[in-house]
Amino acid sequence: MGKASPITIAEVEEIVDVGTFEPEDIHLPGIYVDRIVCGEVYNKVIENIVRKQEPSTSTGSVMREKIVKRAAFEFKNGMYVNLGIGMPMSASNYIPKDIKVVLQSENGVLGLGPYPEEDEKLDADLINAGKEAVTVMPGASYFSSDESFAMIRGGHIDLTILGAMQVSKYGDLANWLIPGKMVKGMGGAMDLVASKGTKVVITMEHTTKDGSHKILDECSLPLTGKNCVDCIITEMGVFNIDIEKGLILVEISKGVTIDDIKQATGCSFEVTSSLKEIDL
Repeated sequence: MGKASPITIAEVEEIVDVGTFEPEDIHLPGIYVDRIVCGEVYNKVIENIVRKQEPSTSTGSVMREKIVKRAAFEFKNGMYVNLGIGMPMSASNYIPKDIKVVLQSENGVLGLGPYPEEDEKLDADLINAGKEAVTVMPGASYFSSDESFAMIRGGHIDLTILGAMQVSKYGDLANWLIPGKMVKGMGGAMDLVASKGTKVVITMEHTTKDGSHKILDECSLPLTGKNCVDCIITEMGVFNIDIEKGLILVEISKGVTIDDIKQATGCSFEVTSSLKEIDL
């Protein structure tokens, strides 16, 4: 980001003499830096500490676990994958053992590992895009945000799994802003869904807590992307999205009827002739 700004202020822990760094160790050349601030005391804080843990047995957790287990079937061997924070990130816990994928985080990590164990020491500098403490796999690499978005915009990410507040019948996505509420920004979602080479899968609960529809004819919230969603996975079923036909129900959860899904969905949809039950 410092390369794109007319004025860049670098906050540093220490100022050293010229020549201390080898040329190949410099990440940002001095031509981009206009001001330097050196603080007296630094206390690195991890904003979100999430530990690897056993699944909860609460009703909501069981429902979300069902969604992410199904989402894990979208992983294919050799894929480069970007997972949104929250429920999408949990899908990595269910990657089949015979499937090898590489997880990317838009803040500059390729080769994310699982959340740290309860007794594992945390590194305040090792976080994902949601500012959660993470681990990395052997062979992982770190890089700047511009490098990360070159991967995304260049179509090198095969699959992204994201959450959503609303999805339209033809694949419009709203997942970054509710008017009147404070947000830190849209993150990398807009770039991820705009890449033609990336399959976009949405994992979400079928309705809001008050029963309002989240799958609609048109989104009422500000859009993240238009005609960009390929697949929606909820606790009730799985929809594929055709750019011309719209929603097509392809899988249904055990104990759920098509009428149940119609009542919980705010738009019409087709049902494939080969409809099958979700097999977990």
